[in-house]
Amino acid sequence: MKLCRAFLPALLLAAGLLLAGCQHDEPLPLRLTNISGHMPDLDFKLTDDLGKPVTGADYRGKVTLLYFGYTHCPDVCPLTLAQLHVVMQRLGSLADGARILFVSVDPARDTPAVMHAYVNAFDPRAVGLTGDARAIEALSKRYRSAFSREPGSANGNYEVTHSSAIYVFDRDGRARVLATPSASQDDLVHDLHLLLDTGAPR
Repeated sequence: MKLCRAFLPALLLAAGLLLAGCQHDEPLPLRLTNISGHMPDLDFKLTDDLGKPVTGADYRGKVTLLYFGYTHCPDVCPLTLAQLHVVMQRLGSLADGARILFVSVDPARDTPAVMHAYVNAFDPRAVGLTGDARAIEALSKRYRSAFSREPGSANGNYEVTHSSAIYVFDRDGRARVLATPSASQDDLVHDLHLLLDTGAPR
């Protein structure tokens, strides 16, 4: 089975942001790549997995983890969502203040109903988001992500190659952390705990 590959640009982005972060005046004590001030705020107009139109503003007050993927992904997506579920469990009651936003890069197959069943199989705080192809592409470009559809097989099945970065936004919708599926769970728990803690700087 062909692997759902991550794009090299995601790695280059992380390296570039890491260097840029060194020039930030007062960086937060985050362990993962600090993207504070280097990526745009959370902003989109999509449809959630209940069929309701939503925007980035609807998630203000929550720490959000934005991830681009699709439900037919054979490897990276399910592994990433499973890892994020473990991270949420480790956060305990603090996890109620967080949401995992799983944006489909395959809107032709990922209807709200399909997305709902998929994300809820991993974590109750996960929300599936879909929309028309133009909206998905615009959001992907906003966060320097990338995806492309692979040639289909004779039976009509196909895979989508996509970046695998996890973007973490604070309660005010500001981009704070860039992680990868291979990032240390301890580091992600640490950074989320910092952003979720009511005493942390916002």
